Amino acid sequence: MIRLNSTYIYFLAIKKIFIRSLKEFFFSSNYYNKLLDTEVPSSFLFNPNPYLLSPFVSHNSSLIKISNENVRNFRINLFKNKEKNIHNFLWLNLIDRKNKNIIVQRIIKEWIAKYSKYTKGIWDEDLTSLRIISWISNADLILNTNDKDFNKSFYKNTIRQINFIKKNINNLNDENKKISSISLLILSGLVFKEYFTYYKTGLKELKKFIDNYFDASGFPINRNFENLLTFVQYFILIKEWIKSAQETVPEYLEDIIEKNLICLNSLNSPSKKLPLFNGSTDKSLNNFFNYLDKLNYSLKKNLKSVGQVQIVKSNKTTLYFDSGEPPNYKVSKDYQSGPLSFEYSSDKDKIITNCGYGRKISEKIQILSKFTSGQSTLCIDDTSVVKFKKSNIINKAYGSTISNTFKIFDVERKENKENVEISATHNAYLKKFGYLHKRKINFYKKNNSIDGSDYLIQKHGSSDVNFSIRFHLYPGINTVKTLSGKSILLQTNGNKSWVFSSDELAIDLEKSLFFGRNKALSNKCIVIYGKTMDQNVNINWKLKKAS
Repeated sequence: MIRLNSTYIYFLAIKKIFIRSLKEFFFSSNYYNKLLDTEVPSSFLFNPNPYLLSPFVSHNSSLIKISNENVRNFRINLFKNKEKNIHNFLWLNLIDRKNKNIIVQRIIKEWIAKYSKYTKGIWDEDLTSLRIISWISNADLILNTNDKDFNKSFYKNTIRQINFIKKNINNLNDENKKISSISLLILSGLVFKEYFTYYKTGLKELKKFIDNYFDASGFPINRNFENLLTFVQYFILIKEWIKSAQETVPEYLEDIIEKNLICLNSLNSPSKKLPLFNGSTDKSLNNFFNYLDKLNYSLKKNLKSVGQVQIVKSNKTTLYFDSGEPPNYKVSKDYQSGPLSFEYSSDKDKIITNCGYGRKISEKIQILSKFTSGQSTLCIDDTSVVKFKKSNIINKAYGSTISNTFKIFDVERKENKENVEISATHNAYLKKFGYLHKRKINFYKKNNSIDGSDYLIQKHGSSDVNFSIRFHLYPGINTVKTLSGKSILLQTNGNKSWVFSSDELAIDLEKSLFFGRNKALSNKCIVIYGKTMDQNVNINWKLKKAS
């Protein structure tokens, strides 16, 4: 295992935090805020279609109707900062277009009066970028009046925030802040003739971003499946803006969109939800696929492996099998340590899954969701296969990155008309415990059942260790343990019955937690416990439909 130089990273983290603190002080100064004031435009070259922002908006069945009576509630939420994301102004997309824009104008006028200068938190790069993108895209709700003073104030503050992004874009390490900032620069250069150079700058940054963040197949190098969805949403947004402005869409942008969509289509299943690996949440793909359809994007080609996750599909049944290694530690803050973990779904029902990512719940939950015990795989002595840096200083600077790594090898895929067999081995437990972990899963196409085998292969030393194999169930699945203790009856949300069984060892049902919906939900987990007794171990298990 490769151990990273924690001391070196620690001092880099201190330096980064110190520089960040100095910047915060500087950003708050009157001098800096004057630097943000440059030429004020008076009109847009074109009006971006607000529909293009649909993937970024929390969908609501009913449009928001703002009136003089309920505008007070908006102001309370906005100015008391109860909900930070309200400051991205994406809710403008949900406004009933029949509203008198004078009311929307009043809200934005008050916002400008309160936050026209840099404000920590409210001017976070991703929040600021989405806010200005939304303002520009929904200008028909904001500027369609005869109030010239307000219009001037609006344009001035818009440019001020754009300039803030322009000055700081090179210092951004967070990939989500980076792509949102790039998108804003591109849009601002397209809609304001005075700032066309920002469009050119944005394209240069976009090219670097694509070159640095994706592998040859078009998958993010951090192996985060939700990032794939987020990034392609931004890329399509940028492409459609460029087309609307009658500029030429760069080849590299067309290429990455095509690759991203192939990856995304390969991950599509009847459940229409992202698989829960390496930072993903239980996000539905339905809205985005509908969005693509309306924009006439085609989804045809499929891959058998995406982001080093093997994919098997047959008869509305899908298996995802993680055969990938950890990403580089610099982009590992979302990595969840589940080598050889898997997800299994049938029809619209997820059955076996991982626990999901607790990014927005709390720092403690976020770390917890990364441990190997939170993934559907084997764990020795409840030890995570990778360690996460515990330093508060490092975590504050870089996020909770990994401090070691491991290798995955002997990845094999055998396929015929009847079944698909996938196997892989990792050495994460070799140094400490003397064992390799190998997993083999047979997927039977005809009856949609799977047979699995987990092997602990002793390579050196005398080692008698405890192990556990966890199978995290999707929330809402009902379970009944049989009297023999060798099987578990499962009933899915779609009222389909399944049987999980293992003849070698007793099976337990335990309480678990599910973090995939950005909250901690009580859940259930099937667990097989065992002991190596200083020898090789082979545990067989099955999941099949009840007869």
